[in-house]
Amino acid sequence: MFGTAGTVVTGVLIAGALAAPSANASAGTAQSVPGGAAEAKGVKIAAERAAKAGVKWQDCPADWALEKPIQCGWVTVPLDYAKPDGRKIKIAVDRARATGTKAQRQGSLIYNPGGPGGSGMRFPKRVTTKNPLWTKTAEAYDFVGFDPRGVGHSTPISCVDPQDFVKAPKLDPVPDSEADKSVQRKLARQYADGCKKRSGWMLPHMTTPNTARDIDVIRAALGDKKLNYLGVSYGTYIGGVYATLFPTHVRRLIVDSVVNPSKEKIWYQANLDQDVAFEMRWNDWKKWLAKNDAAYHIGDTPAKVQKQWEKLRATAKKKPIGGVVGPAELLGFFQSAPYYDSAWTTVAEAWSAYLAGDEKPLIEAAAPDMTDLAGNIASENSNAVYTAVECADAKWPTSWKKWDRDNTELHKKYPFLTWSNAWMNLPCATWGAKQHTPLEVKAGKNIKPILIVQATRDAATPYEGAVELHKRIKGSRLITEKNAGSHGVTGLVNPCINDRVDAYLLKGKVDAKDVTCAPHATPKPATK
Repeated sequence: MFGTAGTVVTGVLIAGALAAPSANASAGTAQSVPGGAAEAKGVKIAAERAAKAGVKWQDCPADWALEKPIQCGWVTVPLDYAKPDGRKIKIAVDRARATGTKAQRQGSLIYNPGGPGGSGMRFPKRVTTKNPLWTKTAEAYDFVGFDPRGVGHSTPISCVDPQDFVKAPKLDPVPDSEADKSVQRKLARQYADGCKKRSGWMLPHMTTPNTARDIDVIRAALGDKKLNYLGVSYGTYIGGVYATLFPTHVRRLIVDSVVNPSKEKIWYQANLDQDVAFEMRWNDWKKWLAKNDAAYHIGDTPAKVQKQWEKLRATAKKKPIGGVVGPAELLGFFQSAPYYDSAWTTVAEAWSAYLAGDEKPLIEAAAPDMTDLAGNIASENSNAVYTAVECADAKWPTSWKKWDRDNTELHKKYPFLTWSNAWMNLPCATWGAKQHTPLEVKAGKNIKPILIVQATRDAATPYEGAVELHKRIKGSRLITEKNAGSHGVTGLVNPCINDRVDAYLLKGKVDAKDVTCAPHATPKPATK
């Protein structure tokens, strides 16, 4: 259950930073994975073609909700990089041009917000809306977003009918019996079967290494000799894989809120680790609610807040609130608080209103909008890509006994998210397409310094992931936001971090040593 920056993926089965080689330079070190050498050759060929073709920029389609001066275009990539002359797919890209002078311009900054399944197409709006955190960087770079393969406008995949996917209420993710587990297991098998039936031809190629290769082709199409990249959440794993495959192509690379890149963590163990971290951050929020009980009247101790949560779940289980908000829908909404402290007040206000007798804010926030066809398609697609990538990237346990044992034990101490996360990932146990071996993420002396940014109490990507990536990328610098836990740090106001991000992107400057920053400001209840 990985998230995207600024977005919580709420499926209850989910989530949210030169002496240049030519565009057709070596694709980097071939990996000791099946087809590694062939794919290295294939990406070189694809990049050469993309450099010649460029991107035919034009006004974005009206229904993409990307207004001028943002422009859109397409980059053609191979479905299978081992067969560069075989079937092709198109990757949707967009950009907002750099706002500075020609002399200030340093190329393109490509962005991925995470997921897997997140779209980066809104990234250029940081320029057009004049986001103050990014005004200096926007003078130097074209801000480039893209829909990764399978996402949105880039040959989207699907696993179930979108209207069926969002129907509510769904089953309570916390099982009361073996019968409940059997029903969830059946649903997971059906979901995996649906993915194969609706999108089987794409599934073996829905891997993180292929997305990293797509980014290198996009880089070439943009005319950039080297890559400038910001990846958040799952986007950090893409960044780590890119640095491994194309170390000599990196110019500036920032990874924010880091997925642990260890082969032993991708992806089964990483999700179990998440369950522990989510409980920690859930507890942080409960303490905040208790401290601000005068504003919300939920409980003046964390224990009382927890009792109110359990009471709310039990009420919704007995009779879904508004007919549509059961325990699963509640969790989909409430998990945004452990993800992002920017959501603390939003969730608290809806909960407080409910306790005061007004159900409407909670229903509006937690229930799916069945009339929003485009939104429902996007939600189903995002979940399909999440599942497809995690199932394809690595071999998952196929023994239900192992899943049952691991999650039953975790749930005893970490009940907030454990079973929900398990059901979301269980389709990987019966996946009907090839599951690959993860790359050994690592880069040595021939890579420019990369910047790693991480909060110590992040729920979706525990802090240990940043430490692990730091070890694996030689010369990297780690900026730690201590005693903070929001997911996606570079988008928050914290001058200790913001100034260093600017210095890195604008001047290539990194500190001589790793840096620890004080936390950004804790949210305060809105005054009425």
